[in-house]
Amino acid sequence: MENDSLERHSPVTRHLFAVFACALMTAICLLLRGVFDITNIAMLMLLPVVFVAARLGRGPAILASFVTVALFDFFFVPPQLSFAVSDVQYLVIFAVMLAVSLFISHLTASLKASARDAQQREQRSQALYTLARTLAGAVSADEAVTQVVRFVREQAGGEARLFVPDADDKIHEFPHSTGPLSMDKFLTIEAVYLGGDTVGASATVNLDGACLILPLIGSTRRRGVLFVAAHVDDDHIYELRSMLEAVASLTAIALERLHFVEIAQASQLETEAERLRSSILSSISHDIRTPLTVLFGQADALALASSHLDDQEREAAQAIRDQAGRLHEMVDKLLDMARLQAGKVHLSKEWQPIDEVIGASIQLLGDALRDHPVTVTLAPELPLVAIDAVLMERVCCNLLENAAKYSPPGAPIAVTVTDVAGSLLVEVRDRGPGFPPASLKRIFNLFERGTTESTAPGVGLGLAICRAIVEAHGGQIDASNAPEGGACVRFSLPCGQAPQLEPEPVDPAGARP
Repeated sequence: MENDSLERHSPVTRHLFAVFACALMTAICLLLRGVFDITNIAMLMLLPVVFVAARLGRGPAILASFVTVALFDFFFVPPQLSFAVSDVQYLVIFAVMLAVSLFISHLTASLKASARDAQQREQRSQALYTLARTLAGAVSADEAVTQVVRFVREQAGGEARLFVPDADDKIHEFPHSTGPLSMDKFLTIEAVYLGGDTVGASATVNLDGACLILPLIGSTRRRGVLFVAAHVDDDHIYELRSMLEAVASLTAIALERLHFVEIAQASQLETEAERLRSSILSSISHDIRTPLTVLFGQADALALASSHLDDQEREAAQAIRDQAGRLHEMVDKLLDMARLQAGKVHLSKEWQPIDEVIGASIQLLGDALRDHPVTVTLAPELPLVAIDAVLMERVCCNLLENAAKYSPPGAPIAVTVTDVAGSLLVEVRDRGPGFPPASLKRIFNLFERGTTESTAPGVGLGLAICRAIVEAHGGQIDASNAPEGGACVRFSLPCGQAPQLEPEPVDPAGARP
Protein backbone atom coordinates (compact mmCIF):
# COMPACT_ATOMS: atom_id res chain seq x y z
CA MET A 1 0.00 0.00 0.00
CA GLU A 2 1.02 3.63 -0.45
CA ASN A 3 1.35 4.22 3.27
CA ASP A 4 3.67 1.24 3.69
CA SER A 5 5.71 2.24 0.65
CA LEU A 6 6.36 5.69 2.12
CA GLU A 7 7.40 4.24 5.48
CA ARG A 8 9.86 1.91 3.82
CA HIS A 9 12.05 4.93 2.89
CA SER A 10 14.98 5.93 5.07
CA PRO A 11 14.43 8.43 7.94
CA VAL A 12 16.25 11.20 6.04
CA THR A 13 14.03 10.71 2.99
CA ARG A 14 10.86 10.78 5.09
CA HIS A 15 11.92 14.00 6.80
CA LEU A 16 12.65 15.56 3.41
CA PHE A 17 9.16 14.52 2.26
CA ALA A 18 7.76 16.30 5.32
CA VAL A 19 9.61 19.54 4.49
CA PHE A 20 8.49 19.27 0.89
CA ALA A 21 4.83 18.83 1.92
CA CYS A 22 5.06 21.99 4.09
CA ALA A 23 6.67 23.94 1.25
CA LEU A 24 4.01 22.79 -1.19
CA MET A 25 1.19 23.88 1.13
CA THR A 26 2.95 27.24 1.64
CA ALA A 27 3.04 27.78 -2.15
CA ILE A 28 -0.67 27.00 -2.40
CA CYS A 29 -1.50 29.38 0.46
CA LEU A 30 0.57 32.14 -1.20
CA LEU A 31 -1.69 31.85 -4.23
CA LEU A 32 -4.78 32.02 -1.99
CA ARG A 33 -3.79 34.81 0.41
CA GLY A 34 -5.76 37.28 -1.61
CA VAL A 35 -8.86 35.15 -1.08
CA PHE A 36 -8.48 33.98 2.58
CA ASP A 37 -7.51 36.01 5.60
CA ILE A 38 -4.57 35.07 7.81
CA THR A 39 -6.71 32.97 10.19
CA ASN A 40 -7.89 30.65 7.42
CA ILE A 41 -4.35 30.53 6.06
CA ALA A 42 -3.20 29.28 9.49
CA MET A 43 -5.80 26.49 9.36
CA LEU A 44 -4.68 25.45 5.89
CA MET A 45 -1.06 25.34 7.05
CA LEU A 46 -2.02 22.58 9.53
CA LEU A 47 -3.01 20.15 6.77
CA PRO A 48 0.57 19.06 5.93
CA VAL A 49 1.06 18.11 9.58
CA VAL A 50 -1.95 15.78 9.43
CA PHE A 51 -0.79 14.30 6.13
CA VAL A 52 2.78 13.76 7.28
CA ALA A 53 1.68 12.20 10.60
CA ALA A 54 -0.66 9.79 8.79
CA ARG A 55 1.80 8.86 6.07
CA LEU A 56 5.31 9.25 7.41
CA GLY A 57 5.14 8.76 11.15
CA ARG A 58 5.69 10.67 14.36
CA GLY A 59 9.22 12.04 13.75
CA PRO A 60 8.52 13.70 10.37
CA ALA A 61 5.21 15.04 11.79
CA ILE A 62 7.00 16.85 14.62
CA LEU A 63 9.43 18.35 12.11
CA ALA A 64 6.50 19.40 9.92
CA SER A 65 4.89 21.16 12.92
CA PHE A 66 7.92 23.38 13.48
CA VAL A 67 8.50 23.99 9.76
CA THR A 68 4.84 24.96 9.26
CA VAL A 69 4.96 27.57 12.05
CA ALA A 70 8.22 28.95 10.68
CA LEU A 71 6.90 29.24 7.12
CA PHE A 72 3.66 30.81 8.34
CA ASP A 73 5.68 33.44 10.24
CA PHE A 74 8.05 34.10 7.33
CA PHE A 75 5.53 34.41 4.50
CA PHE A 76 2.21 35.49 6.06
CA VAL A 77 2.83 37.43 9.29
CA PRO A 78 3.84 41.10 8.92
CA PRO A 79 6.56 42.05 8.30
CA GLN A 80 6.57 39.41 5.57
CA LEU A 81 9.72 37.68 4.33
CA SER A 82 11.12 38.07 7.80
CA PHE A 83 11.01 36.19 11.06
CA ALA A 84 10.50 39.41 13.00
CA VAL A 85 7.14 39.77 14.77
CA SER A 86 5.45 43.19 14.76
CA ASP A 87 2.65 42.27 17.18
CA VAL A 88 2.88 40.23 20.36
CA GLN A 89 -0.49 38.64 19.54
CA TYR A 90 1.16 36.73 16.72
CA LEU A 91 3.36 34.95 19.26
CA VAL A 92 0.20 33.56 20.85
CA ILE A 93 -0.96 32.42 17.41
CA PHE A 94 2.41 30.73 16.84
CA ALA A 95 2.28 28.98 20.21
CA VAL A 96 -1.29 27.76 19.71
CA MET A 97 -0.55 26.75 16.15
CA LEU A 98 2.54 24.78 17.23
CA ALA A 99 0.67 23.13 20.10
CA VAL A 100 -2.21 22.16 17.83
CA SER A 101 0.21 20.85 15.23
CA LEU A 102 2.06 18.71 17.75
CA PHE A 103 -1.18 17.44 19.26
CA ILE A 104 -2.59 16.57 15.85
CA SER A 105 0.62 14.79 14.87
CA HIS A 106 0.59 12.84 18.13
CA LEU A 107 -3.05 11.77 17.78
CA THR A 108 -2.66 10.88 14.13
CA ALA A 109 0.52 8.90 14.71
CA SER A 110 -1.03 7.09 17.70
CA LEU A 111 -4.15 6.26 15.69
CA LYS A 112 -2.00 4.99 12.88
CA ALA A 113 0.08 2.84 15.29
CA SER A 114 -3.10 1.43 16.82
CA ALA A 115 -4.48 0.60 13.40
CA ARG A 116 -1.19 -1.04 12.46
CA ASP A 117 -1.15 -3.08 15.68
CA ALA A 118 -4.76 -4.14 15.13
CA GLN A 119 -3.94 -5.19 11.59
CA GLN A 120 -0.91 -7.17 12.78
CA ARG A 121 -2.97 -8.86 15.48
CA GLU A 122 -5.59 -9.77 12.90
CA GLN A 123 -2.92 -11.17 10.60
CA ARG A 124 -1.39 -13.18 13.44
CA SER A 125 -4.79 -14.47 14.51
CA GLN A 126 -5.50 -15.52 10.95
CA ALA A 127 -2.08 -17.15 10.74
CA LEU A 128 -2.67 -18.98 14.05
CA TYR A 129 -6.05 -20.19 12.76
CA THR A 130 -4.39 -21.45 9.60
CA LEU A 131 -1.69 -23.16 11.66
CA ALA A 132 -4.30 -24.79 13.91
CA ARG A 133 -6.20 -26.07 10.88
CA THR A 134 -2.99 -27.38 9.32
CA LEU A 135 -1.88 -29.12 12.53
CA ALA A 136 -5.34 -30.65 12.92
CA GLY A 137 -4.87 -32.31 9.53
CA ALA A 138 -1.25 -33.38 10.10
CA VAL A 139 -0.82 -37.13 9.77
CA SER A 140 2.68 -37.35 11.25
CA ALA A 141 4.78 -35.61 13.86
CA ASP A 142 7.33 -34.66 11.19
CA GLU A 143 4.67 -32.79 9.23
CA ALA A 144 3.48 -30.96 12.35
CA VAL A 145 7.02 -29.88 13.27
CA THR A 146 7.65 -28.64 9.71
CA GLN A 147 4.53 -26.47 9.84
CA VAL A 148 5.50 -25.01 13.23
CA VAL A 149 9.04 -24.18 12.10
CA ARG A 150 7.69 -22.47 8.98
CA PHE A 151 5.14 -20.47 10.97
CA VAL A 152 7.73 -19.20 13.48
CA ARG A 153 10.12 -18.24 10.68
CA GLU A 154 7.44 -16.30 8.77
CA GLN A 155 5.50 -14.70 11.65
CA ALA A 156 8.16 -14.16 14.32
CA GLY A 157 11.34 -13.95 12.29
CA GLY A 158 12.92 -16.67 14.41
CA GLU A 159 14.12 -20.24 14.16
CA ALA A 160 12.10 -22.92 15.97
CA ARG A 161 13.48 -26.24 17.24
CA LEU A 162 11.42 -28.95 18.91
CA PHE A 163 12.64 -31.19 21.72
CA VAL A 164 10.61 -34.26 22.74
CA PRO A 165 11.24 -37.11 25.22
CA ASP A 166 12.23 -40.60 24.17
CA ALA A 167 11.11 -43.90 25.70
CA ASP A 168 13.38 -43.25 28.71
CA ASP A 169 11.98 -39.72 29.15
CA LYS A 170 15.25 -38.18 27.96
CA ILE A 171 14.84 -34.98 25.98
CA HIS A 172 16.22 -34.83 22.42
CA GLU A 173 15.66 -32.75 19.28
CA PHE A 174 12.96 -33.96 16.91
CA PRO A 175 12.90 -35.08 14.16
CA HIS A 176 16.67 -34.60 13.89
CA SER A 177 19.34 -32.27 15.19
CA THR A 178 19.71 -29.02 13.24
CA GLY A 179 22.90 -27.88 14.91
CA PRO A 180 24.81 -27.78 18.18
CA LEU A 181 23.29 -26.13 21.24
CA SER A 182 25.19 -24.61 24.15
CA MET A 183 25.18 -26.54 27.40
CA ASP A 184 23.47 -23.69 29.26
CA LYS A 185 20.57 -23.63 26.81
CA PHE A 186 20.21 -27.43 26.78
CA LEU A 187 20.14 -27.53 30.59
CA THR A 188 17.50 -24.79 30.54
CA ILE A 189 15.44 -26.82 28.05
CA GLU A 190 15.62 -29.86 30.35
CA ALA A 191 14.62 -27.69 33.34
CA VAL A 192 11.58 -26.35 31.46
CA TYR A 193 10.56 -29.87 30.43
CA LEU A 194 10.93 -31.16 33.99
CA GLY A 195 9.05 -28.17 35.38
CA GLY A 196 6.60 -30.42 37.24
CA ASP A 197 3.04 -29.21 37.53
CA THR A 198 3.89 -25.53 36.98
CA VAL A 199 1.60 -24.79 34.05
CA GLY A 200 3.14 -22.33 31.63
CA ALA A 201 6.61 -22.37 33.20
CA SER A 202 9.01 -21.06 30.56
CA ALA A 203 12.41 -19.44 30.30
CA THR A 204 14.08 -16.67 28.36
CA VAL A 205 17.77 -16.90 27.57
CA ASN A 206 19.97 -14.12 26.23
CA LEU A 207 23.44 -15.63 26.30
CA ASP A 208 24.54 -15.56 22.67
CA GLY A 209 21.25 -14.34 21.21
CA ALA A 210 17.66 -13.73 22.25
CA CYS A 211 15.60 -16.91 22.52
CA LEU A 212 12.45 -18.21 24.18
CA ILE A 213 11.90 -21.70 25.64
CA LEU A 214 8.28 -22.84 26.02
CA PRO A 215 6.89 -26.13 27.38
CA LEU A 216 4.51 -28.23 25.30
CA ILE A 217 1.83 -29.00 27.89
CA GLY A 218 -0.67 -31.72 26.94
CA SER A 219 -3.75 -32.87 28.79
CA THR A 220 -1.96 -35.79 30.46
CA ARG A 221 1.73 -34.85 30.47
CA ARG A 222 4.34 -32.56 28.95
CA ARG A 223 4.99 -33.48 25.34
CA GLY A 224 8.28 -31.61 24.92
CA VAL A 225 9.76 -28.13 24.62
CA LEU A 226 9.59 -25.48 21.89
CA PHE A 227 12.85 -23.53 21.51
CA VAL A 228 12.61 -20.28 19.51
CA ALA A 229 15.74 -18.27 18.74
CA ALA A 230 15.84 -14.86 17.04
CA HIS A 231 17.87 -14.52 13.86
CA VAL A 232 19.38 -11.31 15.23
CA ASP A 233 20.03 -10.18 18.78
CA ASP A 234 16.88 -8.17 19.46
CA ASP A 235 13.91 -8.22 21.80
CA HIS A 236 11.26 -8.51 19.09
CA ILE A 237 10.81 -12.19 19.88
CA TYR A 238 9.83 -11.36 23.47
CA GLU A 239 7.07 -9.04 22.23
CA LEU A 240 5.53 -12.01 20.42
CA ARG A 241 5.57 -14.22 23.51
CA SER A 242 1.77 -14.56 23.68
CA MET A 243 1.61 -15.69 20.07
CA LEU A 244 4.47 -18.16 20.56
CA GLU A 245 2.79 -19.56 23.69
CA ALA A 246 -0.30 -20.17 21.56
CA VAL A 247 1.92 -21.91 18.99
CA ALA A 248 3.35 -24.10 21.76
CA SER A 249 -0.15 -25.00 22.93
CA LEU A 250 -1.26 -25.91 19.39
CA THR A 251 1.90 -27.97 18.91
CA ALA A 252 1.29 -29.88 22.16
CA ILE A 253 -2.31 -30.62 21.14
CA ALA A 254 -1.19 -31.85 17.72
CA LEU A 255 1.56 -34.11 19.14
CA GLU A 256 -0.82 -35.50 21.75
CA ARG A 257 -3.47 -36.19 19.11
CA LEU A 258 -0.94 -37.98 16.91
CA HIS A 259 0.28 -39.98 19.94
CA PHE A 260 -3.24 -41.16 20.75
CA VAL A 261 -3.88 -41.94 17.07
CA GLU A 262 -0.78 -44.16 17.05
CA ILE A 263 -1.97 -45.92 20.20
CA ALA A 264 -5.45 -46.43 18.73
CA GLN A 265 -4.04 -47.78 15.47
CA ALA A 266 -1.67 -50.12 17.29
CA SER A 267 -4.53 -51.33 19.49
CA GLN A 268 -6.74 -51.88 16.46
CA LEU A 269 -4.01 -53.82 14.67
CA GLU A 270 -3.39 -55.90 17.77
CA THR A 271 -7.11 -56.62 18.13
CA GLU A 272 -7.42 -57.63 14.49
CA ALA A 273 -4.32 -59.80 14.73
CA GLU A 274 -5.66 -61.45 17.89
CA ARG A 275 -9.03 -62.07 16.26
CA LEU A 276 -7.37 -63.54 13.19
CA ARG A 277 -5.12 -65.74 15.30
CA SER A 278 -8.07 -66.98 17.38
CA SER A 279 -10.02 -67.74 14.22
CA ILE A 280 -7.11 -69.68 12.76
CA LEU A 281 -6.55 -71.55 16.02
CA SER A 282 -10.20 -72.48 16.26
CA SER A 283 -10.36 -73.62 12.64
CA ILE A 284 -7.16 -75.65 12.80
CA SER A 285 -8.09 -77.17 16.15
CA HIS A 286 -11.48 -78.32 14.86
CA ASP A 287 -9.89 -79.82 11.74
CA ILE A 288 -7.23 -81.65 13.75
CA ARG A 289 -9.47 -82.85 16.57
CA THR A 290 -11.45 -85.45 14.59
CA PRO A 291 -8.52 -87.39 13.07
CA LEU A 292 -6.63 -87.01 16.35
CA THR A 293 -9.50 -88.64 18.25
CA VAL A 294 -9.46 -91.54 15.80
CA LEU A 295 -5.67 -91.81 16.16
CA PHE A 296 -5.89 -91.85 19.93
CA GLY A 297 -8.66 -94.48 19.88
CA GLN A 298 -6.74 -96.75 17.51
CA ALA A 299 -3.54 -96.36 19.54
CA ASP A 300 -5.42 -97.15 22.75
CA ALA A 301 -7.03 -100.23 21.17
CA LEU A 302 -3.63 -101.35 19.92
CA ALA A 303 -2.08 -100.90 23.36
CA LEU A 304 -4.88 -102.91 24.98
CA ALA A 305 -4.35 -105.79 22.57
CA SER A 306 -1.17 -106.70 24.44
CA SER A 307 -1.59 -110.47 23.94
CA HIS A 308 -0.88 -110.16 20.21
CA LEU A 309 2.18 -107.88 20.60
CA ASP A 310 5.71 -108.44 21.71
CA ASP A 311 7.35 -106.14 24.26
CA GLN A 312 8.82 -103.72 21.69
CA GLU A 313 5.54 -103.39 19.82
CA ARG A 314 3.63 -102.95 23.09
CA GLU A 315 5.95 -100.11 24.18
CA ALA A 316 5.60 -98.46 20.78
CA ALA A 317 1.79 -98.68 20.96
CA GLN A 318 1.77 -97.18 24.46
CA ALA A 319 4.12 -94.39 23.34
CA ILE A 320 1.83 -93.60 20.39
CA ARG A 321 -1.18 -93.55 22.72
CA ASP A 322 0.55 -91.29 25.27
CA GLN A 323 1.77 -88.81 22.66
CA ALA A 324 -1.61 -88.79 20.93
CA GLY A 325 -3.24 -88.13 24.31
CA ARG A 326 -0.84 -85.25 24.98
CA LEU A 327 -1.52 -83.81 21.53
CA HIS A 328 -5.27 -84.21 22.10
CA GLU A 329 -4.90 -82.26 25.36
CA MET A 330 -3.07 -79.44 23.54
CA VAL A 331 -5.81 -79.22 20.92
CA ASP A 332 -8.43 -79.03 23.67
CA LYS A 333 -6.53 -76.14 25.22
CA LEU A 334 -6.38 -74.37 21.86
CA LEU A 335 -10.12 -74.74 21.46
CA ASP A 336 -10.76 -73.53 25.00
CA MET A 337 -8.56 -70.48 24.45
CA ALA A 338 -10.27 -69.67 21.16
CA ARG A 339 -13.72 -69.88 22.77
CA LEU A 340 -12.65 -67.77 25.75
CA GLN A 341 -11.19 -65.04 23.55
CA ALA A 342 -14.27 -65.04 21.34
CA GLY A 343 -16.48 -64.63 24.42
CA LYS A 344 -18.47 -67.73 23.54
CA VAL A 345 -18.09 -69.38 26.96
CA HIS A 346 -21.13 -69.01 29.18
CA LEU A 347 -20.34 -69.11 32.90
CA SER A 348 -22.59 -71.43 34.87
CA LYS A 349 -22.01 -69.80 38.22
CA GLU A 350 -23.07 -71.45 41.44
CA TRP A 351 -22.17 -70.75 45.05
CA GLN A 352 -19.38 -73.17 45.80
CA PRO A 353 -16.79 -73.71 48.59
CA ILE A 354 -13.38 -73.18 46.99
CA ASP A 355 -11.81 -76.05 48.96
CA GLU A 356 -14.01 -78.58 47.15
CA VAL A 357 -12.84 -77.23 43.76
CA ILE A 358 -9.19 -77.49 44.84
CA GLY A 359 -9.72 -81.03 46.17
CA ALA A 360 -11.41 -82.12 42.95
CA SER A 361 -8.51 -80.67 40.91
CA ILE A 362 -5.95 -82.60 42.94
CA GLN A 363 -7.90 -85.82 42.40
CA LEU A 364 -8.22 -85.17 38.65
CA LEU A 365 -4.46 -84.77 38.23
CA GLY A 366 -3.75 -88.07 40.02
CA ASP A 367 -0.47 -89.42 38.65
CA ALA A 368 0.83 -85.95 37.66
CA LEU A 369 1.12 -85.07 41.38
CA ARG A 370 2.36 -88.47 42.51
CA ASP A 371 5.93 -87.25 43.15
CA HIS A 372 4.87 -83.89 44.63
CA PRO A 373 3.12 -83.76 48.02
CA VAL A 374 0.46 -81.04 47.95
CA THR A 375 -0.32 -79.07 51.13
CA VAL A 376 -3.58 -77.13 51.23
CA THR A 377 -3.93 -74.41 53.90
CA LEU A 378 -7.38 -72.87 54.32
CA ALA A 379 -8.24 -69.82 56.38
CA PRO A 380 -11.07 -70.43 58.88
CA GLU A 381 -14.65 -69.66 57.88
CA LEU A 382 -14.03 -69.06 54.20
CA PRO A 383 -17.08 -67.66 52.39
CA LEU A 384 -18.73 -69.26 49.41
CA VAL A 385 -17.90 -67.88 45.97
CA ALA A 386 -20.05 -67.72 42.83
CA ILE A 387 -17.98 -69.59 40.24
CA ASP A 388 -18.25 -71.97 37.34
CA ALA A 389 -16.85 -75.04 39.08
CA VAL A 390 -15.75 -76.78 35.85
CA LEU A 391 -13.78 -73.79 34.59
CA MET A 392 -12.31 -73.04 38.01
CA GLU A 393 -11.15 -76.68 38.24
CA ARG A 394 -9.36 -76.06 34.94
CA VAL A 395 -7.57 -73.07 36.51
CA CYS A 396 -6.49 -75.06 39.57
CA CYS A 397 -5.44 -78.05 37.44
CA ASN A 398 -3.31 -75.85 35.16
CA LEU A 399 -1.58 -74.17 38.09
CA LEU A 400 -0.92 -77.42 39.96
CA GLU A 401 0.22 -79.17 36.78
CA ASN A 402 2.66 -76.34 35.98
CA ALA A 403 4.00 -76.41 39.55
CA ALA A 404 4.62 -80.16 39.28
CA LYS A 405 6.02 -79.95 35.77
CA TYR A 406 8.70 -77.36 36.61
CA SER A 407 9.63 -78.66 40.09
CA PRO A 408 12.23 -81.37 40.81
CA PRO A 409 10.87 -84.77 41.90
CA GLY A 410 9.82 -84.82 45.54
CA ALA A 411 9.47 -81.02 45.77
CA PRO A 412 6.31 -80.02 47.69
CA ILE A 413 3.55 -77.80 46.35
CA ALA A 414 1.70 -75.45 48.71
CA VAL A 415 -1.82 -74.11 48.13
CA THR A 416 -3.00 -71.33 50.44
CA VAL A 417 -6.49 -69.81 50.50
CA THR A 418 -7.26 -66.61 52.46
CA ASP A 419 -10.01 -64.04 52.64
CA VAL A 420 -8.54 -60.59 51.90
CA ALA A 421 -10.68 -57.42 51.74
CA GLY A 422 -13.80 -59.11 50.40
CA SER A 423 -11.93 -61.29 47.90
CA LEU A 424 -10.84 -64.90 48.04
CA LEU A 425 -7.07 -65.15 47.42
CA VAL A 426 -5.66 -68.46 46.20
CA GLU A 427 -1.87 -68.96 46.03
CA VAL A 428 -0.02 -71.87 44.45
CA ARG A 429 3.70 -72.12 45.33
CA ASP A 430 6.31 -74.58 44.19
CA ARG A 431 10.02 -75.15 44.89
CA GLY A 432 11.20 -75.07 41.30
CA PRO A 433 13.56 -72.57 39.60
CA GLY A 434 10.83 -69.91 39.38
CA PHE A 435 10.02 -67.61 36.49
CA PRO A 436 12.76 -65.80 34.55
CA PRO A 437 12.54 -62.15 35.74
CA ALA A 438 12.48 -60.88 32.15
CA SER A 439 9.33 -62.88 31.32
CA LEU A 440 7.20 -62.06 34.40
CA LYS A 441 5.32 -59.24 32.63
CA ARG A 442 4.31 -61.42 29.70
CA ILE A 443 3.99 -64.81 31.38
CA PHE A 444 0.20 -64.84 30.88
CA ASN A 445 0.40 -64.11 27.13
CA LEU A 446 -0.48 -66.70 24.54
CA PHE A 447 2.29 -69.19 23.70
CA GLU A 448 4.56 -67.67 26.35
CA ARG A 449 6.71 -70.11 28.26
CA GLY A 450 8.80 -69.17 31.25
CA THR A 451 11.89 -70.86 29.81
CA THR A 452 11.90 -71.30 26.06
CA GLU A 453 14.54 -74.02 26.12
CA SER A 454 12.70 -76.05 28.79
CA THR A 455 12.31 -79.79 28.13
CA ALA A 456 8.92 -79.84 29.89
CA PRO A 457 6.07 -80.45 27.43
CA GLY A 458 3.69 -77.61 26.66
CA VAL A 459 3.00 -74.78 24.22
CA GLY A 460 2.42 -71.90 26.63
CA LEU A 461 -1.38 -71.91 26.84
CA GLY A 462 -2.07 -72.96 30.43
CA LEU A 463 -1.51 -69.59 32.17
CA ALA A 464 -3.23 -67.71 29.34
CA ILE A 465 -6.33 -69.88 29.85
CA CYS A 466 -6.12 -69.28 33.62
CA ARG A 467 -6.08 -65.53 33.13
CA ALA A 468 -9.03 -65.60 30.73
CA ILE A 469 -11.14 -67.69 33.12
CA VAL A 470 -10.24 -65.68 36.24
CA GLU A 471 -10.92 -62.36 34.51
CA ALA A 472 -14.22 -63.72 33.20
CA HIS A 473 -15.15 -64.25 36.87
CA GLY A 474 -14.23 -60.63 37.68
CA GLY A 475 -10.97 -61.59 39.38
CA GLN A 476 -7.28 -60.91 38.89
CA ILE A 477 -4.22 -63.11 38.52
CA ASP A 478 -0.49 -62.43 38.76
CA ALA A 479 2.81 -64.27 39.10
CA SER A 480 5.98 -63.68 41.06
CA ASN A 481 9.04 -65.43 42.42
CA ALA A 482 9.01 -66.31 46.12
CA PRO A 483 11.90 -64.88 48.19
CA GLU A 484 12.79 -68.37 49.47
CA GLY A 485 12.80 -69.70 45.92
CA GLY A 486 10.23 -71.15 43.56
CA ALA A 487 7.33 -69.67 41.60
CA CYS A 488 4.15 -68.25 43.07
CA VAL A 489 0.92 -67.74 41.14
CA ARG A 490 -2.00 -66.12 42.92
CA PHE A 491 -5.48 -65.25 41.78
CA SER A 492 -8.35 -63.51 43.52
CA LEU A 493 -12.09 -63.95 43.16
CA PRO A 494 -14.75 -61.52 44.40
CA CYS A 495 -16.71 -63.05 47.27
CA GLY A 496 -19.98 -61.21 46.77
CA GLN A 497 -22.95 -61.79 49.05
CA ALA A 498 -23.91 -65.45 49.36
CA PRO A 499 -27.63 -66.23 49.76
CA GLN A 500 -28.86 -66.94 53.26
CA LEU A 501 -29.98 -70.52 53.84
CA GLU A 502 -33.35 -70.73 55.58
CA PRO A 503 -33.58 -73.34 58.38
CA GLU A 504 -35.73 -76.35 57.70
CA PRO A 505 -39.14 -76.31 59.43
CA VAL A 506 -39.56 -78.52 62.50
CA ASP A 507 -42.88 -80.16 63.38
CA PRO A 508 -44.43 -79.63 66.87
CA ALA A 509 -43.31 -83.05 67.98
CA GLY A 510 -39.70 -82.07 67.32
CA ALA A 511 -39.22 -84.41 64.39
CA ARG A 512 -38.11 -83.19 60.99
CA PRO A 513 -40.41 -83.91 58.08
